[in-house]
Amino acid sequence: MKTILNELTEKFQQAIAAAFPEANVTADKIEVTASTQVKFGHYQCNSAMKLAAILKKKPREVAEAMIAKLDRNTTDHKPMIAQLEIAGPGFINITLAPEFLAARLQTILQDKFLGIDQVKTQRRVVIDFSSPNTAKEMHVGHLRSTIIGDSLARLFEFLGYDVLRLNHVGDWGTAFGMLIAHMKEQAPEILQGKQQTDLTQLVKWYRESKKRFDEDAEFKKRAQLEVVAIQGGDVNSLKAWHIICDISRLAYQEIYDLLDVRITERGESFYNPLLADVVADLEKKGLVTISDGAKCIFLEGFTNREGEPLPMIIQKSDGGYNYSTTDLAALRHRIIEEKADRIINLTDAGQSLHFAMIFKVAELAGYLDPSKVTVNHVPFGLVLGPDGKKFKTRSGETERLIDLLYAAIHHAKELLEKRETNMDAAQLEMTAHVLGINAIKYADLAGQRSGDYVFSYERMLRFEGNTAAFLMYSYVRINGIKRKVGLDIEKIKTSTHIKLQHPSEIALAIHLNQFSETLDQVAKDLFPHRLAEYLYNLAEHFNAFFRDCRVEGDAEQNSRLLLCETTAKVLRQGMEILGLKVVERM
Repeated sequence: MKTILNELTEKFQQAIAAAFPEANVTADKIEVTASTQVKFGHYQCNSAMKLAAILKKKPREVAEAMIAKLDRNTTDHKPMIAQLEIAGPGFINITLAPEFLAARLQTILQDKFLGIDQVKTQRRVVIDFSSPNTAKEMHVGHLRSTIIGDSLARLFEFLGYDVLRLNHVGDWGTAFGMLIAHMKEQAPEILQGKQQTDLTQLVKWYRESKKRFDEDAEFKKRAQLEVVAIQGGDVNSLKAWHIICDISRLAYQEIYDLLDVRITERGESFYNPLLADVVADLEKKGLVTISDGAKCIFLEGFTNREGEPLPMIIQKSDGGYNYSTTDLAALRHRIIEEKADRIINLTDAGQSLHFAMIFKVAELAGYLDPSKVTVNHVPFGLVLGPDGKKFKTRSGETERLIDLLYAAIHHAKELLEKRETNMDAAQLEMTAHVLGINAIKYADLAGQRSGDYVFSYERMLRFEGNTAAFLMYSYVRINGIKRKVGLDIEKIKTSTHIKLQHPSEIALAIHLNQFSETLDQVAKDLFPHRLAEYLYNLAEHFNAFFRDCRVEGDAEQNSRLLLCETTAKVLRQGMEILGLKVVERM
């Protein structure tokens, strides 16, 4: 089912073609938007002004000619547009017919995908997100990448794309030489697989090894030899490396399980065998310049703060590779081997320049054809504490993500206990888990990702305002209405058609019909806060409908029950796309 926005755009394009064939206006030039206030109708077409400038006519004259040629009915000749009005210099306000909106709601209610068309041809989207460093704790800085990346993956999966979720973990390089050299002396039984340990202890050893690496020349030499041994495929060194990776992976999986995130690990080590070939290929194509012994690529338009050319180093003077080499190899592999149609990388905003350079080099090298493959760097801001500074523990340490998540669940449990919800112990634990994790996810996703946000358990767990708890409560309220009426919704679906009469019913119907438009927009610009805002407004529209329109015992009871059910379906699906769970009772 086409979105209302697309249907109106097509109708106005046809009307303009009929009224002014000489203008040759394409669909992308038609400006149709949802109205911000009900007094301006449901939608507006703002094309008359621009068209008037082209045609050398008055905007209102152009608008009148467009309206005269506009087909107001659906393809099966049923009324779609109830009223058209020219406002101001030439804005066309559009009021849709209630019957048209109701018919679309019937489709949304009955359809598995809520009337949203799946992509017609299978397209592959590769999303690179989360990306912790092996042998280090995941901290609050990884939270945004994981949550935003998962929500985008869920969106594209719902729309029918073939989504590859990749965890580009930092599992290769000098750090492992340091750690293995240190552990061979301090904990050989761990590296031999005779004893077990956890990530917390691993992090402690890593810090000790880093200190020794910086201060002890002999240890530094041993650590560097371990790096050579790992890269050379030494059996014992690789066994030690695998043990370290397994310990880290186990800790990360606990977090992914808490967050209900699926992700396939494909770290830097995966691309390591491809690096030499990438460098050789770039050299062969004449893109490489030697600067101070390092192999660099200088790109036009990329300069440092002093205005000097900014090099992308792809091989250091000592022969080592770096992030740029690995990211180029990863991009090349995802395009050539994975056959990606779209590649999305999620990192903090500080890496925006890095990815702009990566994409440009890939284009110059012929790996990336922007007309065939879309690449996006999706940057995000910082998580801040109440003091407006980077979020840390009271001791000044970076907050461990696992501690933050369990703290959210604990806070949610305390809140539920204070509300005297009469839940049994198991239900209380389950609801606290859902509420706590939802709160953290939604607090992140509700704000524009490019900005920073202040972390506050108190604010994110509120049952009013733009919070996950408010959305959950709205969903639970709908279930309460259905239980109170006590009728079989599936039977009502077969015998009742939705009828829209009250302004609050129509306003809710309009918003429900705009779910697909919202998903389309998020898929284009990759800003999940648009969906969060949509769901908050949906809950607000439903509450207004519930306030103004009696359901139980009313003459329109069954129609309004179906309107409630449609709202619940859209609300639940929208929350699932954001990675939020729902509960049936609270």
